[in-house]
This record gives sequence, C-alpha cells and structure tokens, in this order.
Amino acid sequence: MRPSWDQYFMEIVDLIKNRSTCIRRQVGALIVKDKRILATGYNGAPMGCKHCDEIGCLREKLNVPSGERHELCRAIHAEQNAIVQAAYSGTSVKGGTLYVTNQPCVLCAKMAINAGIKKIVFKGDYPDELAMELLKESGIRVVKFEIE
Repeated sequence: MRPSWDQYFMEIVDLIKNRSTCIRRQVGALIVKDKRILATGYNGAPMGCKHCDEIGCLREKLNVPSGERHELCRAIHAEQNAIVQAAYSGTSVKGGTLYVTNQPCVLCAKMAINAGIKKIVFKGDYPDELAMELLKESGIRVVKFEIE
C-alpha cells in the first residue's frame, strides 16, 4: 500500500532521528513545502562542538527533568536545526509544514511561529503545555500523527 504524504514524511523523520547524538532522546525533524523536502534536522551539538554521546550529558548529571531548563543542554533541537539549515542555505520555510518525532518544546514552537511554519505534524508527546498554547494562539495547525 502506498503511504499517505504524512506517513511518508513521518517515516523519513524516523530515519533522520538516527543521526542524533543525544543520550536521552533522539529527535528528527523535516520541513516540507508543496510536498518537497526543504531541510532536515536532528538534535545534537552545534557544528564543531563535542556531542553528548562523546562527553556525557550535563542534564543527566544535574538530574534535570525532561521539558525543563533547555539552556542546560549542548544540543540544538531537531526543529531548530532544520530551521537553521534552511536559513544557512537561503531557503525560505514560510508556509511550510514541520514534521517532527515529538511535540515541539516552547523554544522550537517560538522559532516555528517566527519562521512562518503553517502546520506541525508530530508523533510523540513532550511535557510542554506553553508550547501548545503558543502554537494554538499563533494559528499554526498542529496535528498529532496517528498511524493509518
């Protein structure tokens, strides 16, 4: 059976997350417009910096719960990485759809809003109610992906 577009792109996101260097959670993201892939991203340290899978996780050492104190992480989130990669190559994501393995955090939600993303499709939950509140307020269509 031929997959729907959402299923197709979510399967690609699951492949992208395998590049993640995060010890706690592997996340993949993909930005699409007009059924064409514009940019991908996964969570990991900035270019040229050591990854957590090499030097350990600061958040784990400090017992920081998931969804809190995002600034205490070496990694850039997958959604942020996809938006930055698009900007790096001069590709506008305005009007695009963001596919991601997990619900975005508030930082990623704010970036998606200001980048002009119009729809977000995610699979896994994430403990960040403010993110969902801002996405709703901004008018971004948010869809929790369910396997068809």
